[in-house]
Amino acid sequence: MAWRSNRLIRPTAPKAAGIVLVGLAALALAGCGNKRELKPAPGHGLPPAPYGREQSRGADALLKAPIQAKPDRNVELRSRSQEREDDPFDLPPEE
Repeated sequence: MAWRSNRLIRPTAPKAAGIVLVGLAALALAGCGNKRELKPAPGHGLPPAPYGREQSRGADALLKAPIQAKPDRNVELRSRSQEREDDPFDLPPEE
């Protein structure tokens, strides 16, 4: 607090702004925990079922990537300097 011309000036604006910011942060964090089933936007539907399937997949199932989209890495990384084996497909460019 500061004194000016024999009057006490109270810093109320920063305090009120802090309360508003804390309230907005709490409101934003409350929305993060909201979990519910996904639905298409109004006026739109889910994509049609793929060829050979009778029913289309739900919105949550469409968000899961198939195994082929993210395969596991099966190549062991080299942890130290080693000689590489000869690669039969490493051919010089054709002239």
